Amino acid sequence: MLAQQAINSGDNAWLLVCAGLVMFMVPGLAIFYAGLARTGNTLVMMQQNFISLGVVSVAWILLGYTIAFGDDAGSGLLGNLELFGLRGLEVPPAPALHVVDDAVTVATLSFVAFQMMFAVITPALVTGATAGRLKFAGWAVFLLIWSLIVYSPVVHWIWHPGGWLAKLGAQDWAGGIVVHTSAGAAVLGILLVVGRRRDWPRTAALPSSVPLAVLGGGILWFGWFGFNGGDGLQANGIAAQAVLNTHIAAAAGMLGWLLLERLRDGHATVIGGVSGAVAGLATVTPCAGYVSTLAALAIGVIAGLLCHTALRLKYLLRMDDALDVLAVHFVGGMTGSLLLGFFADADVNPRSADGLFNGGGAGLLGRQVIAVASVAVFSFLLTWVISAAIQATIGLRAPEQDQGRQDKAQQGLDAYHLDAVSGLPGPGSPHPRTSPAAGRHAADRAPAAPAPGIPDRLVTGMVDPDLVETGELRAALLGAGAASVVLTEAFVATGGTARQHVRGYHHEPDLVTRLRVEVLAPDTAVASIFDVLDRFSQGRAGGFVLQVRADGQTPAGPAARG
Repeated sequence: MLAQQAINSGDNAWLLVCAGLVMFMVPGLAIFYAGLARTGNTLVMMQQNFISLGVVSVAWILLGYTIAFGDDAGSGLLGNLELFGLRGLEVPPAPALHVVDDAVTVATLSFVAFQMMFAVITPALVTGATAGRLKFAGWAVFLLIWSLIVYSPVVHWIWHPGGWLAKLGAQDWAGGIVVHTSAGAAVLGILLVVGRRRDWPRTAALPSSVPLAVLGGGILWFGWFGFNGGDGLQANGIAAQAVLNTHIAAAAGMLGWLLLERLRDGHATVIGGVSGAVAGLATVTPCAGYVSTLAALAIGVIAGLLCHTALRLKYLLRMDDALDVLAVHFVGGMTGSLLLGFFADADVNPRSADGLFNGGGAGLLGRQVIAVASVAVFSFLLTWVISAAIQATIGLRAPEQDQGRQDKAQQGLDAYHLDAVSGLPGPGSPHPRTSPAAGRHAADRAPAAPAPGIPDRLVTGMVDPDLVETGELRAALLGAGAASVVLTEAFVATGGTARQHVRGYHHEPDLVTRLRVEVLAPDTAVASIFDVLDRFSQGRAGGFVLQVRADGQTPAGPAARG
């Protein structure tokens, strides 16, 4: 081991920055998943991700780090417990300890912090698959146990020089096996216990906030520079190569996914673009510091095409993976780990073996197959045991009646307090009004005087919010003879015409948003009022008319107008 005085301030600073970037990925993941989840589960999805920062961080300091990076206990499976509570950390990490060069020049606590963030985010990936079905207490206990008896041993296997997979010669730059394969296999295990959502796959909810999902995806992309860039523990050319490969693979993954989405579904969507980028990031993770830039480009394209195709995997397995963790992270992580056996290049990183395409033969590929299969089986089996035990004791699956309203059931709070009417466009001007009469928008001016008459009819109809500009609608109705106008949000049957596409799933909502317009007007203006409503509904306004009595009440028996 190196003496503490050998610390290189540049390398150490780079690693601490990368630790912060990986930590930032946790709220990014929370935002990404919350935007994709249904409206009633937004806050719970965020909490399930954030709680990992608390539970797993404490577990890592007490036991996780020593299980993962303590001196091997002799079997290649676990580290000993001599570093319990981070005791005995007088020297930097040993040479070759999850690095690309013997000259380790970072402080041990920097290494501890960097690795802790990986431990935090790995089980958080699982929450995308189980959206809407987890009890908070059960999930917190799952995080504690899983991080210690699944994640930490896997880290020791491949990232500690005494681990059995490390001795075998398997390679994993930043977690294609340790993070994505273990988390993806855990999804299979936990879904066997928590089961499906009510009526899946016949029904599904649209994302609660596409902009929120895009923001979260962007944060993940940004944070991934630290995720892949810091794994050499040095601020050198290999770190630069890893960062560049990370970005190129994400870009190529986005384009590959969008191309296939356009060909299959007829739309290249922003959710598809973000999903393709995350697929590229997950797939290049095990390769980032071992392959060339052109190889990273190819890996990204393969990721976008393959992970989009893998969206059908959950239907083939009959497993309700709500946010496609299997397709993006499990398939992506395993694919990248195997592709390393083809693309690894010792000219890029002398610590790497050459892959099949660079004259290295099939040896590395075979070792990668063994590593991927071993970790997948280990994580799947232990996750199923842990999940089943928690379900049998304190419970892991949320009550069925709460699955669509977990925010109310677990938080006592709603994430959104919005309405459709207040978000409509209306009159405006680049200049403030100087007086009540000056500079008025055309739609804001008083309409032409309506035909004389006492308002004795209540006209009700539906209009399309996508066609409405409130000032124009108001002016048109007043010009047609309306005495007053009321606008409210409503939902109407679609007749199967409002199809929307999200990650290969075709949603056909039974109800869509419309605006209910109620207009008080004289009998002579009713026909003109309906003409206006037709204009703002593409001719499908429908509606009815009620006669209003002098006392303001409406008698039964409205006159319908189709």
